[in-house]
Amino acid sequence: MSFAVYVPKRINVAIMLFMACLLSYMMRVNLSINIIAMVDDQSSHENGTVEALPDYGPRYNWTQSDQALLLGAYFYGYMITSLPAGTLAEMLGARNVAGYSCLVAGILTALTPAAAAWDKYAVFAVRFLIGFLNGVVYPCCHSLVSKWSPPDEKGKFVASLMGGTFGTVITWPISGVIIENLGWDWAFYIVGIFVLIVVAVWFYLVADTPAQHSSISLKEREYIENSLGNTLSNKKKWPPYKDLILSLPFWSLLLLHYGSMWGLFFLITATPKFLSEVLGFNLSSAGFLSSLPHVARLLCAFGFGAVADWIRRRGWWTVTRMRKAFCLPSHVLPGIMLIILAYFGRDPYVCVAIMTISLGFNGAATASNLANSQDLAPNYAGTLYGIINCIGTTPGIFSPLIVAAFTKNENTIDQWHWIFIIGAAAYILPALFFWVFGSGKIQKWNEVETTESREDIVNTKL
Repeated sequence: MSFAVYVPKRINVAIMLFMACLLSYMMRVNLSINIIAMVDDQSSHENGTVEALPDYGPRYNWTQSDQALLLGAYFYGYMITSLPAGTLAEMLGARNVAGYSCLVAGILTALTPAAAAWDKYAVFAVRFLIGFLNGVVYPCCHSLVSKWSPPDEKGKFVASLMGGTFGTVITWPISGVIIENLGWDWAFYIVGIFVLIVVAVWFYLVADTPAQHSSISLKEREYIENSLGNTLSNKKKWPPYKDLILSLPFWSLLLLHYGSMWGLFFLITATPKFLSEVLGFNLSSAGFLSSLPHVARLLCAFGFGAVADWIRRRGWWTVTRMRKAFCLPSHVLPGIMLIILAYFGRDPYVCVAIMTISLGFNGAATASNLANSQDLAPNYAGTLYGIINCIGTTPGIFSPLIVAAFTKNENTIDQWHWIFIIGAAAYILPALFFWVFGSGKIQKWNEVETTESREDIVNTKL
């Protein structure tokens, strides 16, 4: 007698969304810690001591400006494809666009040591291409969320996109251990191999819509499709770019996402350097401690997402009120923590604790900026996220340059004061704007008849 248990296919899809985001971030952040072992440089600590880094493999004479350029290269490429990625996903299918992009990016990651042996500009080109390919991943994932997630499971589905945070969490400490035991080149090879394995599973488990899934039950398919009602259209349509440009709620979302990404990318690109070179932690400790804020963000993301789903099921708040309320933990509190860090962060472990609390609160982004594109236009959720993610990627370019500018002559905690203040402003000011002009209502330019009452469908323009 068979007692096979049916696992809802949307759970498999959510898990693979988590894994796709994890792969994207593994390839994104590995250079942030690997580069410390790749450069012919010395660590200067606050007490004035100078300690040469151990031999983890070939070293290259890359200046601080060169390192900033290489760390930013990924984001130059990422911006280019992030913008049209949502439209590509809606037109060509998110499954294939994301899957094949990750496949090629994984191969390029494994080729990074060969590029480094050739020239720093070869590394720039490889990192640019990896970013170019990974730029499609998050818009594709948002497109899949809009088609697979029932409304009262939206928070948990969006939280699954925090796989990127987990990618950061595991990549830095694992890379630190790999570098110290096998050399920095294997920190690229192992990531590349892992990417190829996960991509194979992605193609096996993921479909663009419930209707296209080969083994979904009729009951689950009907449940998902009925819960979404008429907010989604099967017809492929060109996104309403003119209406987007004139939409205040969209601009509010864009600024809110930009602030969140500034704080996130700053910590991704600068934290290993800050902990290793300013606070004096060794490479494996720096990798582990750098990951702690991202562990907090991951755990809080699922917690805040579950709370948001619970509030929505209870009907206590409108979607607009809920999005604005969650800006307090996702943006305002992280900004306040960075201000505290700027003025009181002198002890190394206090610094790590404050950064962990700051990014932990930002996990509430799953119920604010990360979910809002799904609210405004379910038909174009991928397109909306692609646009805001393109603009939101620029901090990945700016933050290494700002850090390099402030620490050009001296690299101590005093030079980092204004870096933290800039990060705090980037968090708090967009939240204030969103509180005034943000919305959680389906916009008129979603262009489909919906089951929402007319007062829930608005046309808010500049």
